[in-house]
Amino acid sequence: MRIGITCYPTYGGSGIVATELGLELANRGHQIHFITYANPIRLGERPDILYHEVEVSNYPLFQYPPYCLALASRMAEVAEQYSLDILHVHYAIPHSVSAMLARGILSSSRRLPFVTTLHGTDITLVGMDRSYYPITKYSIEQSDGITAISGDLRRHTIEVFDVAQPIEVIYNFVNTDLYRPSPEREQRPPRLIHLSNFRPVKRVNDCIRILAEVRKSVDAELWMVGDGPDRAPAERLTHDLGLVNSVRFLGKRNDVPALLRQADVLLMPSEMESFGLAALEGMCSGVVPIGTNVGGVPELITDGVDGYLCKVDAIDDMAAKAAALLSNLPRCQEMGQAARRTALERFTTELIIPKYESLYRRVAEGA
Repeated sequence: MRIGITCYPTYGGSGIVATELGLELANRGHQIHFITYANPIRLGERPDILYHEVEVSNYPLFQYPPYCLALASRMAEVAEQYSLDILHVHYAIPHSVSAMLARGILSSSRRLPFVTTLHGTDITLVGMDRSYYPITKYSIEQSDGITAISGDLRRHTIEVFDVAQPIEVIYNFVNTDLYRPSPEREQRPPRLIHLSNFRPVKRVNDCIRILAEVRKSVDAELWMVGDGPDRAPAERLTHDLGLVNSVRFLGKRNDVPALLRQADVLLMPSEMESFGLAALEGMCSGVVPIGTNVGGVPELITDGVDGYLCKVDAIDDMAAKAAALLSNLPRCQEMGQAARRTALERFTTELIIPKYESLYRRVAEGA
């Protein structure tokens, strides 16, 4: 099929999932077109995947550049020029609105169906804003197909937006060849790792405080991977707690699989997670996740089996569990193996990608 994909080309989970989906679909022979304002961070150089930049003219008349309109026009142009079969937009605002407009632009000459995948804050935060609620609800309802990355997000969408159309749960996935454990654990200090876009909802300062507690009994270190508005406060807290030599802020990285192979425990103290992609990537790499019992995380982590679930802000509890694992590496490795098995049994590309392909076919055929 000829598939157009639009996402935020950033370090956030929705952009990563969309990019990885495009890569996997291309590997299966589909023609993939990314339509967005910048090249997605994980796309790399793939001659079999086409990228179409959305340019926004910033006229003095506009207080805010109308990206939504420019995106709709670009979608329509690409769809017509390359005879796209379908658009797949990730994150409802504003991408589903743009896809709806592009479909309307071409309605007199051809059918252009679109699928909207809901990722979390587009529903739980942005979409609930009074300024965006009506258009978010309308654009979701106008979608030819709707997916959510967890059962919890599906339930939340139905409750908040009263969506009558069916919403199919298609979990996030992981490439089990790319994300894999190291054959042997190298000689190094016990290591915690955190991956995120460092937004307030990720509670990155909690990771620093957890390390401070862990180091009371274990000589551990922490790698902070990513960047965002809460990086500077986390760096200040690291300095204030005397942890400068024990915390490394690595910034945005493209070598996440290699970094995960060098870690033992992944911290995900988020206030809200609709799924927890970072935890899944860690689990597939044999890293034990310690996350919060929120959103769709319990659909991924089985507490005490392949990771731990704690309450939000339960820093002492998370630290105690992390310290217990890091001071008993055989137990940590055993749970890491269980985490890897979960990824292999439930979240591989071989299991998940066909679900998207099936949805595309049904939507394209108008079924």
